[in-house]
Amino acid sequence: MKEKKISLIIGSHAHVPSGAPESEFEDIYVKKMRPFVSNLYRYSKIQAVLHYSGVFLYWVERTHPEIFMLIEDMVSRKQTEILSGGFFEPMFLLIPPNDRVGQIELLTTYLRRHFGKRPLGCWIPGMAWEQHLASSLSASYMNYTFLSHEQFLQAGMSRDELFYPCITEDQGKLITIFPVSSFLEKEIEKKSFSQVFIEKNRQIAEEYGFSKEKIISIFPEKIYSAPAESPDTAWNRFFEEVSLSENYVETVLPSKIIKNLKSCKKASFPNSTSLNNGFSPRNFLIEQCEINGIYSKMIFTNVLISQIKGDKSRKQNAREELWKAQDSSLFIPGNGQKSNDLRKAAYSSLLRAEQLSREKGKFIPSIIQYDFDFDGKMESLFQDMVINCYIQLKGAGVFELDYLPKNWNYLDCGAFSSFGEKNKERRVAFADSLLPAETKVKDIEKSNLKGARLCFNEEFEAIAQEKKGKSCFMLPAADSSQPFGNIEINKCYMLKKDTLTVSYSLRNTGKESLDFCFATEINLSFAGDGEEYARFYNTDNKEKDTSLQKITENINNIKILDVINETQILIRSEKDFSCCFAPIFSDGFYQASRMLAFFPITLESGKTWTNEFALKFSH
Repeated sequence: MKEKKISLIIGSHAHVPSGAPESEFEDIYVKKMRPFVSNLYRYSKIQAVLHYSGVFLYWVERTHPEIFMLIEDMVSRKQTEILSGGFFEPMFLLIPPNDRVGQIELLTTYLRRHFGKRPLGCWIPGMAWEQHLASSLSASYMNYTFLSHEQFLQAGMSRDELFYPCITEDQGKLITIFPVSSFLEKEIEKKSFSQVFIEKNRQIAEEYGFSKEKIISIFPEKIYSAPAESPDTAWNRFFEEVSLSENYVETVLPSKIIKNLKSCKKASFPNSTSLNNGFSPRNFLIEQCEINGIYSKMIFTNVLISQIKGDKSRKQNAREELWKAQDSSLFIPGNGQKSNDLRKAAYSSLLRAEQLSREKGKFIPSIIQYDFDFDGKMESLFQDMVINCYIQLKGAGVFELDYLPKNWNYLDCGAFSSFGEKNKERRVAFADSLLPAETKVKDIEKSNLKGARLCFNEEFEAIAQEKKGKSCFMLPAADSSQPFGNIEINKCYMLKKDTLTVSYSLRNTGKESLDFCFATEINLSFAGDGEEYARFYNTDNKEKDTSLQKITENINNIKILDVINETQILIRSEKDFSCCFAPIFSDGFYQASRMLAFFPITLESGKTWTNEFALKFSH
């Protein structure tokens, strides 16, 4: 019996997140995009689909415009189809429907303008699927997309149905789904094209017969190559083997397959991704507090933008800034959530969007109560012309501190809570602890301090809030069996223009005098660690600056120069304190610079100890 040919959809995909360094763009271009496109161009009979994110294509347009000419020529001779998708490669299922449609339309318009044809297919980052995406893709005039073989199996498809597209529906809207073989993609990394496809074609034929032609889609991240072989040489050999396998394999474009389909099975796909280990983007938000912070800010900013009335241009500009922060690289396992550069770029875009949402001359500073991070508890959000300050009830700590003139969140500090706690918590400013009297400042860096009361893990009560910019919290005295349980803490924040003031009142509600130490941790995050990023000084009463040492005693003023943002931060305390200073890293990635202010205290029964910090920003 004569073997039927495999109809093969070969695809290329590449993306570099917004905010990544220039070198990363160049590396992906040299190793992935250029070798695939330039070698495909030499084999005019081989058809392929291309998907490159709008972020990446915009960079290529400015730095390597010659590759656009090759793609345009291949589109005109119907050798390639270009896939649309979100311009900024978003995690579609985590963003509102209007953002999905808007991002797809932005990339679709860009592709049509440059290559002369409107795309009909769409790429889904991570193949992260929820059924409601079908209606959003259909609303964007997308006819087809791709999911993995594993997702087809999860949808109840039998093994012989893994070689044919199906249709799926939401709210009466249909889209065609092509299966992608991750197994064959892995095989191609280890073996030549001819070894994989001639061998596999025969194997599949023996197992399933030839009632229909088989349709296989692959988007190989890597292909087999000899040691020290260049990507250009490897891809040239790959396409040469494809051309020599014409008796077994015919490359096709998805639009042709859809046009010739007489019938198509209908399926409903469960929530899933192409990533291993049952990865869930929504669970990822729960597990990764720093990324949940970006997601929360994204949703909050979307609400602010939706309130813009009568100014379509300003609203669209704000939305495009918001879209830059929706990059899927932040919302999947990898180093996205740890990368200081990517998170800072996301916050910068969100803050620009937020400021665009404010109508000039009509913005009024305010404090609002709002469940910002969707934990069922209200946070206090200070919003001013110069600074945003967000405070949570847990520890009454500041979890976001935005300096709006520089679009910089100084509390994008990564995860892992203070004093070595294993549970992942967002780093905050003014995280308080009560420590035994014999504790030394050098001991504060140690984890699991015995006999300590970790107030930053306790829930404070919101007790007062003034519209003019003041919010107060109280941690009541606890059970006397708890370390320093007789200490009541009152903590008030005041925001005025460029200065955040934090005042403390510690009262001994017990019957006996107490000796203890009070420590508060202030985390601030810069572009990196080192004097080229930020410089820290101890400033005395004569305004003389000396470099801040890892441990410095008897100080009350710290001056910080943020070199990259050309910003100065002054931290002043009414009372002298000892300071322990250290940068924080996670898996080699800089996260924050931590300052621990340390005060020995003797407090008689019924007496109160007070202090006030002021953080002043200028540029």
